[in-house]
Amino acid sequence: MTGGSEVVDVFGSTAELYQSVRPGYPPEIADQIVAYHGGTPTSVVEIGAGTGKGTDVLARVGAPLICLEPDPRMAALLATRHPHVRIHGDIFERWTPPAGGVDVLACAMAWHWLDPATRNTRARQALAPGGTLAIFGHRYDYAEPDQRAAVRAALHGIDPTVRERPADWFHQDVVDHGQFLDVRKEVFGHELPLAKERYLDLVRTFGPFLTRSPEQQQRGLAALGRLVDEFGGAVTLNLRTTLVLGRAGRRTDAVRERPPRRAHRTRR
Repeated sequence: MTGGSEVVDVFGSTAELYQSVRPGYPPEIADQIVAYHGGTPTSVVEIGAGTGKGTDVLARVGAPLICLEPDPRMAALLATRHPHVRIHGDIFERWTPPAGGVDVLACAMAWHWLDPATRNTRARQALAPGGTLAIFGHRYDYAEPDQRAAVRAALHGIDPTVRERPADWFHQDVVDHGQFLDVRKEVFGHELPLAKERYLDLVRTFGPFLTRSPEQQQRGLAALGRLVDEFGGAVTLNLRTTLVLGRAGRRTDAVRERPPRRAHRTRR
């Protein structure tokens, strides 16, 4: 998913592959959002909708849906898959919320692309009083510890600057910035077995892969391919999906926003 200005055009070249290989989200997320909000909202806005992986879930909420997606190739595929949503072709930082705010502001796998110094404040300002923030995303891990260690060592050897955020980091981000009340976290998990080529295709859609040089990309794919061959031609991912919900109270309800932590690149 694309959100901030620095990632416009990063994912567009892989839009079809992104849609094909990226895993979707548990449909229960829609039920969790509606229950937390206290009923069906009157409006939902999705930040960085991409090809519509998160939109698939948000459409189940049953409210008018606006999707923010700045990459025209991702937006075109999104429009094909979800012809009834309104698409705004710009980044969150340049989008103007409607007067009075929106009922639900959602973000799937794009929160880390937004400006860490302003994303919580902007999200709070975009919501109506009592509105709901819903952030969700996957964390890709490996079911076998030996596979996890081997993959991380191989990728570190190619680019030692890549760092991995803690699990559920965006939950802590929302809590730390203090802009939302009643912050809750729900976690879903399942295993995702992938044959070699499917796994490598998934890697080709990751932001850190796409932002590396062609030489690093090729080295990475070759190293991972050799590892999967050693694993028997397949790998099983442990897919952890986290949903974070928060409520926008009156401005006097929110505590002063704390300085953001320094952002690191993540192997997403």
